[in-house]
Amino acid sequence: MPAHPNAVVVDHPLVRHKLTQLRRKETSTAGFRRLTREISLLLAYEATRHLPLEPVAIDTPLEPMQAETLSGKKLCFVSILRAGNGILDGMLDLVPAARVGHIGVYRDHVTLEAVEYYRKLPDDIAQRIVIVVDPMLATGHSASAAVRRLKEAGARQISFVCLLTVPEGLRTMQAEHPDVTVFTAAIDRELDGNGYIRPGLGDAGDRLFGTK
Repeated sequence: MPAHPNAVVVDHPLVRHKLTQLRRKETSTAGFRRLTREISLLLAYEATRHLPLEPVAIDTPLEPMQAETLSGKKLCFVSILRAGNGILDGMLDLVPAARVGHIGVYRDHVTLEAVEYYRKLPDDIAQRIVIVVDPMLATGHSASAAVRRLKEAGARQISFVCLLTVPEGLRTMQAEHPDVTVFTAAIDRELDGNGYIRPGLGDAGDRLFGTK
């Protein structure tokens, strides 16, 4: 698979192993939720690698020292409803103090375009580093629309985390938001005629929540 300028593939052996289990059609709803949460935590580790730090004076049980802590306003995770909430849980395991926003976007099954129906973001989102989460970056229209709304709200430091993507989705994001890095566990082969990722893992929302 050729490299993409705006994509970081997190190919840690644990991520690759857990993604294989996630893809299996026989994986239960409970197992799918657990694996999504575990992979999300590992993706969050990589997506937060370059957070700024500042020195702080602390006392250990033995002596004072200069240590490091996150600098300035902390993270904001923004979940694209509804499936993004499956990734959000793993992210919050790693950074429980992060603020959380939600954007409701659905894909019109005829036009494949994104339609927004809900948005709730922290008032100070312009001062925060924002990580948008959604299990799948397929056509890229929903993700691009969500990022556009965030920029309209003042957010400037934005990245995107997903379980899977495809070259088509990455091209959309690169064309519309070249400043946004996509962190993913894998870049799959292609989209089919219905806009689903192949080989993929099915509909992430349905598998997370047990719906059809």
